[in-house]
Amino acid sequence: MATAAQAQQQSDFYTREEIPMPPGEILELGSIALMPDQKVAVASRRGDLWICSGAYGSDLTQVTWSKFAEGLHEPLGMFWKDGWLYLTQRPEVSRIKDSDGDGRADVFETINSDWGIKGDYHEYAFGSEADKEGNIWTVFCLTGSFTAESPFRGWCMRVSPKGEMIPTCSGIRSPGGIGFNADGDAFYTDNQGPWNGSSSLKWLKPGSFQGNPEGNKFYADTKAIGARPTQPNDNSRIINERKRIPEFVPPAVVLPHAKVGNSPSGIACDTTGGKFGPWEKQLYIGEQTKSELQRVCLERVNGVYQGAVFHFLSGFEAGIVPVRQAEDGTVFIGGTNRGWASNGSKPFTFERVRWTGKTPFEMQTISALKDGFEVTFTEPVDPATAGKTESYSMDAWTYVYRAEYGSPEVDHVTPKITGISVSPDKKKVKLKVDGMVQGHVHHLQAKGVKSSSGAKLWHDEGWYTLNEIPK
Repeated sequence: MATAAQAQQQSDFYTREEIPMPPGEILELGSIALMPDQKVAVASRRGDLWICSGAYGSDLTQVTWSKFAEGLHEPLGMFWKDGWLYLTQRPEVSRIKDSDGDGRADVFETINSDWGIKGDYHEYAFGSEADKEGNIWTVFCLTGSFTAESPFRGWCMRVSPKGEMIPTCSGIRSPGGIGFNADGDAFYTDNQGPWNGSSSLKWLKPGSFQGNPEGNKFYADTKAIGARPTQPNDNSRIINERKRIPEFVPPAVVLPHAKVGNSPSGIACDTTGGKFGPWEKQLYIGEQTKSELQRVCLERVNGVYQGAVFHFLSGFEAGIVPVRQAEDGTVFIGGTNRGWASNGSKPFTFERVRWTGKTPFEMQTISALKDGFEVTFTEPVDPATAGKTESYSMDAWTYVYRAEYGSPEVDHVTPKITGISVSPDKKKVKLKVDGMVQGHVHHLQAKGVKSSSGAKLWHDEGWYTLNEIPK
């Protein structure tokens, strides 16, 4: 438990360690896969695949590496299943294995390659682990991140165990990662740009339109998800275009540009039962530019996902791309700076983070109410501070939904906190709020709140995307 006498800092709660890489190798990590016997496979953007032994060990100087494959095409998604490593490469979903036991892959199989590439540097393809039906979800970046010059650029596809490519969603711009929540629903991170006022975490609801219309011309090539959606109006607002375009699923959680991060990436869902702290079922979102890991809590309101993002872990040595969490709670991250500026002192990195067992005083979740928000804290609060309106502040805004690159924050409002109630166990605080605005990001600061032991919050702000107001 944190105390007022000792200011909270990351090293109190989480231990970040760099895992030594093979000497002389350039491992700009794009993928991480967890294997049996505590081995970890990593694939580089340059196409090399290595297997690490000792990444879980107490003495990281004992780490060893063996090269498993080379010549791959920028894998940005990898997992192990039944003796195979499955890879989402730029032109295909494939699987590889070592059939003769010599430690090198010798069987390479293409599962599906039914989308297009043209050699453009930005035609990335990110892939998930297998879902409950065995499908691999893939998201394809636009050509140059602006146009759709190859088949199904700007789409999400599922690749079935039989190798069928199933068109699933349209409207994607520039993904940075893809993964599932605890309920098995798929999400991806999309970066600020045309038709994306700010970066965000988006729900890949099958049949949905995600907001960028550049790839919608490929509706002519499939009947899998119905007719082409209505063209969005330029210089509008998402809340207005949702009324015009039934297929439009809004971003689940906006990640306000520069305030939370600039380039969101990999996604990991915590299903470890508390082995990484009190964040069960929350998502950890990589941030490439700021070399950070953010934390997201989600809820469904009126059938739509929404929730809050919080700052979480920082200080990584390169821009984060892949994020994987092991059953023991260990979070493995991979970093690369090539082509994108980022914080950190190194061009690439492989790191792990473990929980020390000490819980920080934090806002654990923010949930929407019909007349405000409920904040759950990781420790009992001090009612004298948590019960004062002066301990909180809130502002809210949205973004212009437009074809131009990004957007400033617009339509600013200042919702007013008019009432506060603290739960009997002192871990929940209900804030009655006048002036909530559907479709706005609501930025809550709780600088004056202290725990019952006198600690201030480690991070005292969160950003909640209010797509729907509960009925």
